[in-house]
Amino acid sequence: MKYFVYVLKSHVDSRLYKGMTNNIERRIYEHNIGKHKSTRPFKPWKLVYQESFDPRGEARRREKYLKSGIGREFLKEKLDP
Repeated sequence: MKYFVYVLKSHVDSRLYKGMTNNIERRIYEHNIGKHKSTRPFKPWKLVYQESFDPRGEARRREKYLKSGIGREFLKEKLDP
């Protein structure tokens, strides 16, 4: 099964949300209808970055990296060159 690590950007205040899923379309939809308490106040969300992985463990490691300080720097360079 393929897993996705994704980054969403809020239209409200431009904050970034990083997550992991095996169904990216469903997950973005859930964020945008307010299903998740942590992202509800900042909807709507737009997908700005994604990567795919075959083993779940690799996707989880990449998600943790993107949430770290060096990962945030990586995203800053990637999204705002």
